Amino acid sequence: MLGCLTFVAPFSPSPLLSLHRFSPLSVPSSPSGLLKFASRRFSVTATKAESLSTMAVDAENVGSVKRQLAHLFEVSLRTTVPSEPDVAPLVEPCAAKSGVKFGDYQCNNAMGIWSKIKGKQAEFKGPPSVGQAIMKNLPPSDIIESCSVAGPGFVNVVLSRNWIAQSLQRMLIDGIETWAPRLPLKRAVVDFSSPNIAKEMHVGHLRSTIIGDTLARMLEFSHVDVLRRNHVGDWGTQFGMLIEFLFEKFPNPEDVNEAAIGDLQTFYKASKVRFDSDPEFKQRAQQAVVRLQGGETRYRDAWKQICEISRTEFHRVYERLGVHLEEKGESFYNPHIPGVLEELNKKGMIEDSEGARVIFLKDVNIPLIVVKSDGGYNYASTDLTALWYRINEEKAEWIIYVTDVGQQQHFDMVFKAAKRAGWLPADDSSYPKATHVGFGLVLGEDGKRFRTRNTEVVRLVDLLDEAKNRSKTALLERDTAKEWPEEEVEKTSEAVGYGAVKYADLKNNRLTNYTFNFDQMLNDKGNTAVYLLYAHARICSIIRKSGKDIDEVKKNAKIALDHEDERALGLHLLQFSEVVEEACTNLLPNVLCEYLYNLSEIFTKKFYSNCQVVGSPEEGSRLLLCEATAIVMRKCFYLLGIVPVYKI
Repeated sequence: MLGCLTFVAPFSPSPLLSLHRFSPLSVPSSPSGLLKFASRRFSVTATKAESLSTMAVDAENVGSVKRQLAHLFEVSLRTTVPSEPDVAPLVEPCAAKSGVKFGDYQCNNAMGIWSKIKGKQAEFKGPPSVGQAIMKNLPPSDIIESCSVAGPGFVNVVLSRNWIAQSLQRMLIDGIETWAPRLPLKRAVVDFSSPNIAKEMHVGHLRSTIIGDTLARMLEFSHVDVLRRNHVGDWGTQFGMLIEFLFEKFPNPEDVNEAAIGDLQTFYKASKVRFDSDPEFKQRAQQAVVRLQGGETRYRDAWKQICEISRTEFHRVYERLGVHLEEKGESFYNPHIPGVLEELNKKGMIEDSEGARVIFLKDVNIPLIVVKSDGGYNYASTDLTALWYRINEEKAEWIIYVTDVGQQQHFDMVFKAAKRAGWLPADDSSYPKATHVGFGLVLGEDGKRFRTRNTEVVRLVDLLDEAKNRSKTALLERDTAKEWPEEEVEKTSEAVGYGAVKYADLKNNRLTNYTFNFDQMLNDKGNTAVYLLYAHARICSIIRKSGKDIDEVKKNAKIALDHEDERALGLHLLQFSEVVEEACTNLLPNVLCEYLYNLSEIFTKKFYSNCQVVGSPEEGSRLLLCEATAIVMRKCFYLLGIVPVYKI
C-alpha cells in the first residue's frame, strides 16, 4: 500500500442503481438470494440511499469482517465496471507503512481493473479514478466509518467504532461459535499420526500428531464433518517375523500380554536380529506372513495381540496430548486393493515393468509400483485404495495427509494417478481434492535430528513427561502455587508442559525444521505457550478482582471503544474469524499462533497498560473487553489443542 493520501471523506456513497450479477462465492445471484443476503431495509430498486445493515449480511460468515466488506465491494464493482462481471473483490487488512496505517482494510482492485478496461471506458483516466469510483459506488453500511483513496486507487476503509463494539457485544451474548467460518465443503478426512505397530511412538510422530489434530479442530470449528484417521502400519512382511518370534517366546498364547512382552520396541529389535541371523527362522517368518494373509486363526490371533499391545502404548501418548483418532490401518484397506487395481487396469492405467505392475505418470521419471515383482502389495497400492475408499465410500470432499516432507513425491504420484483415474478433478481448486501437508524435522540443539545421548530416537511418552515435570518444578517455585492442592498442581503442570511442546511446534511454519529446546519452550517470556497461558490467567484474575459477576455485566454494560487502545483490541478480536479461515484454507496452524500472540501483546502492552479496568468510570465496558479477549484466547487454545489455565 502506498502512503500518499489523496482523498478522505466521511462515508456517504451514492445510492445503488443496478445490481445484475454477483460472484457465486460471495453474493447470491438470484433476487431472492440477494434479498436474503441484504438487510430488510435494503432495496435493489431503491432510488433513495438506504443503509445496508450488517445484521443480515452473510449470516453464514457473520464473524468475518473481511467477507462482509467483500460483499459491499462486490456490489460496488458490479456498478463501477458492469462490463467486467468476473472481477472478484480483493479485500485485505491494511498493513502499517513506516508505522502508519491509513485504514483498517483495503480494497486493491483498481489497478487490475484499469489493466482490463484501459482504452475502453473514457470516464476513467487511470487507477486512482477507478478507486474513486469504487469508493463512490459502495452501498451505505453501518460497518464503515470513513473511506479514502491512496496512491494507484487503493480504497482504504476505517471501520465504525460503534459497529466494532456492537459486534463484540453480540459475540458475548450469542457465543463465539457465531464467529466460526463457513468453508465450502461438508466432510474432510485428516490422516495424521499413523505410527507403526510394534514400534514406539517417537518425536518424529510428534509433528504429525500435533499438526493433524489442530487442522482437524479448526475444520471442525468451521462446520466441517472431520473423519480423523489413524492410518497405522499394521500390515506387512514384518508381522511374520514378529509372530514367529512371539510363538517361540510364548508357546502358550494365554501367556501373551503387555507385561510379559515388556518393551515392544525391544521385542521388535530382538525379532529383527533373529530374522537377519537365522535362515531357518527367516523362512518360518516368511511362511507366517502367507498364513497371516491367508486368514489362519492362530496367526490372526497373534497379530491382534501384537496390535493391541501397541495400541495401549499409543493411547498413553494420545491421552497426554488430548488427541482423538479413529484407527483405520493398512489392514482395513487390504481387502479392497484387488478391486481398486482391477478398476485401474480396466482403464488401461496399469502396465507390466520388470516383473512388477506399475502406473506411468506424465512428467514423472519413475513409475508408481502398485504390485511388486513378488506379487505383494505396497504403500502405493494401499494409499491408492485408501484414497478411493475415502472418496467413494466415506464421501469426503477434502482428504488431507499429514506426513513429513520426505513423502511429498509419493503422495504427488498417488494424487496424479487418482486424477488420471477420474477420482479427482484435474483442477486442484475444485472438490473433491487431496492435499499433502508436509512438515520438516525436529532437530536437537546440535542442529541434527533430535535423538537421545545413545543415538536412539526419543520416546514421545518420555519427552511429554519431562515437559510436565519441568513445568511442575517451575510452578512450585511460585509462592502462590505452593499452597495449591496436589490435583491442581498436576493439572496445571500438564496444561503448561504439554501446551508448551505443542505451541513450540505449531508456531513455526510447518514446512521448516525446528529446534526442540525445553528451556525456550517453557520460558514465560516471549512467544511461548507459557507466556500466553499466563496472560490468559492474568485476564481472568482482573475479572475476579473486580468482584463483578461477568454475566450480569454482559446484561447491563455496553462496550465503548473511545480510547485508541480499546479500539485496537476490539479490531484485533474481530479479525479472529478470518484468521481461522485463512489457517484452514492454507492448512497453516502458525497463522493462528501469530494471531494469538499478537492478541496477547495488544491486550498487555496497549490496552491494559493504558486503560485502567477495575475502579475506572469505564469499568463495565473494559471488563467486557477483558472477557471477550479471554473467550477468543480460549478458543484459540482449544483449536491448538492447549488446555487454558485460569490462575497462576
